[in-house]
Amino acid sequence: MRLQQSNHRARIAAVAVAVVTMSVSAFGQSGQFHIDASVIQAAASQAATQPAAETTRRLSIDEAVKLALEQNLGIQIQRIDPQISDVGISQARSFWSPQLSSNLSRQSQSQAATNSFAGGQTVDNSTFASQVAISQQLPWGAFYSANWNSSRFSSTSLFQDFKPLLSSNIVAQFSQPLLRNYSIDQIRQQVQNSQKLRDLSDIQLGAVITQTSRNVRNAYWDLSYAIDNLTAQQESLKLAQQSLSDNRKRVEIGTLAPIDIVQAQAEVASNEERVILAEAAIKRAQDNLRTLILDPATPDFWTTAFQPTDAAPFNELGVDTEAAVRNALDKRSDLKSAKNSIERSDVDIRYLRNQILPDINAQATYVTRGVGGTQFSRANLEAAAAGLPVTRQVINARGFGTVLGDVFQSAYPDWTVGVQISYPLGTSTAQTNLARAKLQYQQAQTQMKNLEMQVAGQVREFARQVQTNQKRVLSARASRELQEKKLEAEEKKLAAGMSQSFFVFQAQRDLAFARTAEIQAIADYNKSVVDFETIQLVPLGGGGGNITTAGSGTLQSGANAIVRGQ
Repeated sequence: MRLQQSNHRARIAAVAVAVVTMSVSAFGQSGQFHIDASVIQAAASQAATQPAAETTRRLSIDEAVKLALEQNLGIQIQRIDPQISDVGISQARSFWSPQLSSNLSRQSQSQAATNSFAGGQTVDNSTFASQVAISQQLPWGAFYSANWNSSRFSSTSLFQDFKPLLSSNIVAQFSQPLLRNYSIDQIRQQVQNSQKLRDLSDIQLGAVITQTSRNVRNAYWDLSYAIDNLTAQQESLKLAQQSLSDNRKRVEIGTLAPIDIVQAQAEVASNEERVILAEAAIKRAQDNLRTLILDPATPDFWTTAFQPTDAAPFNELGVDTEAAVRNALDKRSDLKSAKNSIERSDVDIRYLRNQILPDINAQATYVTRGVGGTQFSRANLEAAAAGLPVTRQVINARGFGTVLGDVFQSAYPDWTVGVQISYPLGTSTAQTNLARAKLQYQQAQTQMKNLEMQVAGQVREFARQVQTNQKRVLSARASRELQEKKLEAEEKKLAAGMSQSFFVFQAQRDLAFARTAEIQAIADYNKSVVDFETIQLVPLGGGGGNITTAGSGTLQSGANAIVRGQ
């Protein structure tokens, strides 16, 4: 490929030098035209020394799509969205996780004597306490908590019979909503909406993959067209060069005026310009395809040139418009996104409808306790008041194990059950939120119908484009064949002296345009087929799926409330 490009540039440079040299020769006798030889040499040198650093890679259209699925940056970005949605679901479910907490503390306190029984002595108190607690919001709306508290208290006060005093208790609480928050609550609303958003991220990922595949296929056909167009322009250049050579011979034998050589030279120069533009179009098409299917981190990103192995085919396609419309209404990503939005609205409305119910909660509390330690006899307060020594005898001693036995055997139970009822007076915030959500839901349903109508119109339009491009290809092919015959006839007439060079050049230009038109029509046809298949799956050119979610504002405020509640 490099050698071919170098040889091609060398040929263009040689032709440019020849054209300019012959122009000087044709006009030099009359003094109408003059070019410095250094300018000619510089132009030829610049054209012949262009760097050709690309490496060629043969590529089929299926391989291009596969590369895009693996390396396209847009797809890589979109693949992260489902993972983010999974984190969102885990975050919403985390509010159902049990919360375990513990506390350990020690307190020491000295108090001045406040009565005569203290004998003027300072009262010292010491407390060592521990706590273990667990609480959890359950998936059906219930809430429970359990606390285990233990302490050791010692004091020098005469009024304290236990030295030390050991105590322990377990407090269990349970609450179950009976109406509001029974079938759905804020956490369940958030979880269900997070799951819907996860489904939406899958829909969006599929849409990005489909759109990228469409862009890759169209870019592939654009590159194929650009290469075919360069070939057509090169063939036109060869025809112009052959005409120039023939005119020179006719001028030499005196059957043609020298001025006709100038016209042939101008035609050659014009075709060379079109060749240069066609080469630039290939570079642009290469860059477009390259950015779609390659990772920019690859070292040969900008030096890889693709050689398409699949020629642009022309296979007449039978278009079933009605079947395509039905398929689009079932599979279009924007319609799926809109349905997903309406499903989230259903969740929000169900939650808001539940919030207008009375708040009735069944509650239960259970407490079991145990007390122990070293129990002393009562102090002789009269002796203490007289300042005499106070002696006390140990009556009973219960260790901490005995205390725990009383707790876990429920030796001293204490339980409470009840029902708590609250109901707002007047219009509540939940009622206004529900009314707004219902209106937004009605609006979303109408928007959905409008979107379906737009989808049907888009599919029908792209079906017409396929049919139109089919006719264009047939017409362009017939025009090209006729232009070939026209050029052949003009060349024969010119050889017989019955025509002029102008008409031959005109026929050459018409043939070049006809070839380009045929190549362009085939490329447009293949691209329209790709677009027709894609429009049934995803929207093209933006739009679609922008449907208002009923209760979306309430959902956000609810999420914030959950975070604050945590």
